[in-house]
Formats: sequence, structure tokens, C-alpha cells
Amino acid sequence: MPSVLVTGAARGIGRVTCLHLAAAGWDVYAGVRREADGDALIAAAPERVRSVRLDITSAADLAGLSDLLPASLDAVVNNAGVVVGGPIEGLPLDELRRQFEVNVVGQVAVTQTVLPRLRHSRGRVVLISSLSGRVSTPMTGAYNASKFALEGIADALRMELRPWGVRVSLIEPAQTDTDLWQEAEATLEHAVATLSPEQRRLYAKHIAGFRKSIPLSQRIASSPDGVAAAVERALTARRPRARYVVGAAPKAQAALSAVTPTPVLDAVLRKATGVPRRP
Repeated sequence: MPSVLVTGAARGIGRVTCLHLAAAGWDVYAGVRREADGDALIAAAPERVRSVRLDITSAADLAGLSDLLPASLDAVVNNAGVVVGGPIEGLPLDELRRQFEVNVVGQVAVTQTVLPRLRHSRGRVVLISSLSGRVSTPMTGAYNASKFALEGIADALRMELRPWGVRVSLIEPAQTDTDLWQEAEATLEHAVATLSPEQRRLYAKHIAGFRKSIPLSQRIASSPDGVAAAVERALTARRPRARYVVGAAPKAQAALSAVTPTPVLDAVLRKATGVPRRP
């Protein structure tokens, strides 16, 4: 049976993807930071899922990863990620570094670790990106930047690995019903707490407008099942696509954003996220 490593497997897209692939006959190595999360996954699919302790920002975990994986590995799904919110002007640089350490550096670190196995198996690399890797929005610039970076890395990697038959695909969902969106209010509050009093005053209307936009995003968020299905297609298609946009509405959004003049797109996104016309 084919084997796959899935990072960020404890919840959301990662958990659903693990169980989806297990049901499809894959041997799944679920990367989790807590043993209890791994045990819960194993209980859900005991014949197919194995737990791998993996914090993708931990040098020790990465150094030990090879010993926890099978000699033959067919794919990696780089899913682990975090969201750092808030206006760029008030973003603590340590938070910006954390955003890139998880969403970019960690993905590369895991991929580097497993590539010798994937080269041998002529396997697949899948990276979970987002429409946020194509279009940036106010108050989520750090997250957007990390996904833009991930897209650039995937494009280069796809061409670099072609001689060995290792295929690289990006999965691009829009709002997905996971803890990242369910906890959007808490993420915003954390970002506000890091601002200085003057920055909170300057961006008060931005913050209020963005807060109002969260319930709508949560209502339109789609099931992670669609993302898991796209991952399976990327892993099994004879000629996998470079990008899989998940869902009809996101496909329309991606197409429209590509042809909409920048001033018009800016105006639409400012309105959607509650950026005021004046301070």
C-alpha cells in the first residue's frame, strides 16, 4: 500500500486528510505535536494510521523524523500552519518570524528531510496553500505573505524535482471550516493585544470592521472534506496539476481576481474587510 506523511494532523484539514487517505487505502503517518492527538487518530483508523511526533519548527523532531518513517515513502502533505493577524505597522517582528517559521521554513524542512525517499519512489509533494497565497487582504498580511512565499517555493520545487519524477502540487482552498476560522475572533484579539495604545487608536476602525467580517467568513466556510479530496487527486492523478483550487466559488474568485484591475480589487477587499474610507 502507498504511504504518506501528513503534517499538522491533529485537527482541521490535516485530521480530515489523514482519515480520508486512510479510508482510500493509504498507510498514513500523522505528524502531531501531542501524543494524545496521535492516539485519537489511531483510534479512528487503527489499521492505517501511525502517529509521528513532529513539531515542524523543532530541530530535534526534524532530526529524528527519518527514523520514524518507513524506508519507502510515497508522498508528503505539508499541511501544518498558523495565522498571525493584525496591521503590518503594529506586527511584532517575532510574530512575523513565527509566521514564516511555521508556514514556510517548516514546510521546506520537512520536505528536505523526506526527499531522498520520495526521489526513490518517484513520489509526490503536496503543500496546503490558500487563495490567500494569490490575493492579499487587510489585517492578514503576514499570513498572506507566508502563503505567497509557499507558492513561490512550490513553483521552484516543481521544476527542480521534475528530472527525478517527483511531482509537486499546491492545494488552494478559501475559507475552510477548521479551527483556524472558528478561532478567528481569538486570533484577532491576540493581534490587538500586541498593539501599542497609539496603534490601537490608529487602527480602531480597521479592527472593528474586520471583527464584523468574521461571522460572514465563518458562515461561508466550506467543509475540509473538499480539501482532502483534492489532496487525494494530487497524490493519485497520472498527471497532477500544479494547483488545485478547491470549490466552485473559490475558482470564480481566483479567476476574477486575476483579471480585475488592482484599484477595483483593492476597493472590493477594503470594503469586505471593513477598512474605513478615512481614519
